[in-house]
Amino acid sequence: MTLLHTDKSSILVFLLSVLLMPFSTHSTAGAKDDPLLLMVTIDQLESRSGDESPDVLEADAWIGYDEHKLWLKTEIERVDNTNESAELQLLYGKAVSAYWDFQVGVRRDFDPVPERHWAVVSFQGLAPYYVDIDVALFIGESGHSAFRFEAEYEQMLTQRLALIPELELNFFGKDNPVVDIGSGLANSEFGLRLAYEIRREFAPYIGVNWEAKHGQTKRIAEQHGEHTEDTQFVVGIHAWF
Repeated sequence: MTLLHTDKSSILVFLLSVLLMPFSTHSTAGAKDDPLLLMVTIDQLESRSGDESPDVLEADAWIGYDEHKLWLKTEIERVDNTNESAELQLLYGKAVSAYWDFQVGVRRDFDPVPERHWAVVSFQGLAPYYVDIDVALFIGESGHSAFRFEAEYEQMLTQRLALIPELELNFFGKDNPVVDIGSGLANSEFGLRLAYEIRREFAPYIGVNWEAKHGQTKRIAEQHGEHTEDTQFVVGIHAWF
């Protein structure tokens, strides 16, 4: 047992060393034109009203330089003060162009139980027409895999009023009956939010969000008597600092 604990500790130290190596190398170079920066973004902090009325948090933070960053991403959805879903990602990101980052790291799903662990490979950046894209491949335990596609666009209607459509698609490599997920396209989500920027860094919004389950995941939900589609009205805030 002691040997196993030592091996796990050594692996953890090694992984942290690899993740932090670009930052320590950069700091010794002393590049004054590329300072160490920190940014926190709350993309969604909102309450939704529909067949279910969840409270949702989607946020991320990064620390690093133009080329190398350490990312922390989280998504939490709560219904009746209980987590329906909760995940946390720790990623190392390297800029591969002026607008795109390659990211690699780990993800942990705390809810729904049982907890699941994934390796993550992703690309995040700005596509043509200023569409924010985040695509990620997740490799899990026991041969499980998942793929997530997210897209967001901010259309400024005035200097302060913005219309923001968002799309998310989740695919899974095989059935996972423990958490009621089927293979293929499992669920989709489309949102349309109208935000008013009190300041550039702070914007309350209202909007509507559509969620749907598909394929085998939809059939599993129907067997359990659960909703497979939901239209939700949302109120929330977007902020960054």
